Amino acid sequence: QAQLVDSGGGVVQPGGSLRLSCAASGFDFSRYGVHWVRQAPGKGLEWLSSIDNDQERVYYVDSVEGRFAISRDNAKNIAYLQLSDLRPEDEAVYFCVRLSGDDVWGQGTRVTVSS
Repeated sequence: QAQLVDSGGGVVQPGGSLRLSCAASGFDFSRYGVHWVRQAPGKGLEWLSSIDNDQERVYYVDSVEGRFAISRDNAKNIAYLQLSDLRPEDEAVYFCVRLSGDDVWGQGTRVTVSS
């Protein structure tokens, strides 16, 4: 079955950085775009970023544009989200997602921002 596995979360100080990874298996990764979404404590899902299958187009929500960077390595079946200049409001569980007729979600990786 198609599967995505998120990793790379952890505890960082404000202003710090992390790189999240999303490893794909069970499907042709290069045929699909990838999205990152997050859920902060007590809040709903927030869409963050996407990258198309051939890396020609990328998109970001205004609150993270300039601080986060999405990328992918189709040869390795991995997508990434580089988080920089992290703020307390960035604390959340981060998910990678394949949106299609049959959506696939990662299990989520937690980012904690604390001084």
